[in-house]
Amino acid sequence: MNKIFVLAILVLVYNCKSSVNTEAISKTITSNQIEEMVKFLASDDIQGRRAGSEGIDKAATYIENQFKFFGVKPYFETFRDNFKFENTKFNSNGKGSEYVDAFNVVGFIEGSDPELKKEIIVLGAHYDHIGIGESIKKYGGTLMENDSLANGANDNASGTSAVLAMANYFAVKKNNKRSIMFALFSAEEWGLKGSRHLAKKLKESNLDVYTMINFEMIGVPLNDRDYLAFVSGYDRSNMAVKLNEYAGHKLVGFSEVSKKYQLFKRSDNYSFYEAFGAPCQSISSCDLSNFDYYHHVSDESELMDYEFMSNLINSIIPAIEEMSNTLEKEIVMNQAQSDG
Repeated sequence: MNKIFVLAILVLVYNCKSSVNTEAISKTITSNQIEEMVKFLASDDIQGRRAGSEGIDKAATYIENQFKFFGVKPYFETFRDNFKFENTKFNSNGKGSEYVDAFNVVGFIEGSDPELKKEIIVLGAHYDHIGIGESIKKYGGTLMENDSLANGANDNASGTSAVLAMANYFAVKKNNKRSIMFALFSAEEWGLKGSRHLAKKLKESNLDVYTMINFEMIGVPLNDRDYLAFVSGYDRSNMAVKLNEYAGHKLVGFSEVSKKYQLFKRSDNYSFYEAFGAPCQSISSCDLSNFDYYHHVSDESELMDYEFMSNLINSIIPAIEEMSNTLEKEIVMNQAQSDG
């Protein structure tokens, strides 16, 4: 991401009197900036971002450098939140006899209100992927050799780019009364290991997590919907209703497919829900009905719809902004719940 992006935001902030001016905010994040981030994270050089690999270390360093450039501070002593997990999924003997060194990357922007800043909004996404997939010909036929790298553009370089873009925005705007944590998780593909580690750690420190919004596979638009993305676990809270209210239009909706496959339990929001019992849900535009390359080597950056992604992120920003500034916690759990 280049300095022109930051300067453009500064000009926008100077001229924008309302933090929820959708017309002005729509010019904040460009498709080119999102494409730049996704292409780096999903490049062959990063080797599919498998937890414990050299590639994911490069991805983490990239995220750290972006945070530093934006002016986002680390939440812990450094940006990396280190942990180990037992390898039970990919080791050769299947007995989980080895441990993998892994790390989340966690940034933080403290809120401006002396009381509300104690309430934390967590914006998260997993930045790892599966690394090596079944070898096939590269889609499009541009290369003759077989491709075995699962580069994970949609899953989940796309979500990672959204969190980075919002970190950049709030670092420049500095108008959030509540504090915002930007958490990029490793080892999601191994069973939500990174988010479980961080959620447990934050719970043990008695952190007041107001809500956690996870961004998962936002690289392609949904088909035949009257909203841009769905919220997993739709009726567990009033999050979708409040996001639409804050955004001023129908930004998010309900997905039958998400409910059928219980996607609420299959991404990093669930770790925070289990730890805090608070509204912790995922925003996604991929419910497995509109993308053929889930955990596939053809999940490549060239297939992403960057105009859609930038539009979605720009639509979400004012909603997060409003959420960070309400006097009360307006997003609450519902009594009637399902696993959607």
